[in-house]
Amino acid sequence: MRYAQLRAFHHVALSGGFSRAAATLNQSQPSISDQVRKLEEAHDTLLFHRDTRQVRLTEAGQGLLRLTRRFFETEEEIAEYLDRNRAVPTGQLRIVADSAAHVTPAIGRFRAAHPGVNVSLWTGNTQEVLARLRNYDAEIGVAGNLGAAKGLDRVELERSPIVAIASHGLIPEAQDKIAFADLTNWPLIFREPGSRTREHLEAASEVTGVKLVPSVQVEGREAMRELVATGAGIGFLSEAEFGHDRRLRKFAIAGVDLGMSETLVTLSARRDVPVIRAFLRILA
Repeated sequence: MRYAQLRAFHHVALSGGFSRAAATLNQSQPSISDQVRKLEEAHDTLLFHRDTRQVRLTEAGQGLLRLTRRFFETEEEIAEYLDRNRAVPTGQLRIVADSAAHVTPAIGRFRAAHPGVNVSLWTGNTQEVLARLRNYDAEIGVAGNLGAAKGLDRVELERSPIVAIASHGLIPEAQDKIAFADLTNWPLIFREPGSRTREHLEAASEVTGVKLVPSVQVEGREAMRELVATGAGIGFLSEAEFGHDRRLRKFAIAGVDLGMSETLVTLSARRDVPVIRAFLRILA
């Protein structure tokens, strides 16, 4: 196995094609194809499905890509360590969070301290947060009520109560709380399976014997908010996520203790990546 073969494979996998990888590496397409072919032959392993329109990774190729991501990231770390002119973090910081509200202040401080770093922020449920981290598609994750998971470094952020939300006019204006048992009186809008908010509601339903049956299930927090704003029913989120949407009202849920603890997570194997270290310093 040669370095050039791994490098060729890595860029073909990232770009999705031999010609694009050749352009990135400033080499000919036949040269790139030959390096990948030799790598496959040397280990008797098919890394790509090839057809006339596209190149797709096999299962073995997907596993190798996860390793080469770590390999070439380590190479970049070594270069940064040896190059004093690159002592200030550069490059990109990718954050995926189930609630952006918990990290947006830190992102602002980070950008002010490190303007050379390009920051991108996605939202997703806890399963998506962990998947992106483990596939090396993000450096920082934020997840609510994270259970036991190996290979992660954690920073506990804060706990926020889960509240009910509804459009104006659905519930009397004088009312500012709803008993958990009374939620059955309204149509309920739940998020998709895998949502931690939904898991907490279902756990409380199991303990109290109050059967909560969603009238509508939606994918994602924003879709849930938009549907609630139409007056279609009651939705649920952590109070920290409520924001300043004037179309909606929030209600404390009485009779149960419902809350979301947010945790910032990174892969333990990547704790020495410069942009991760820099963000954790800002957070502290």
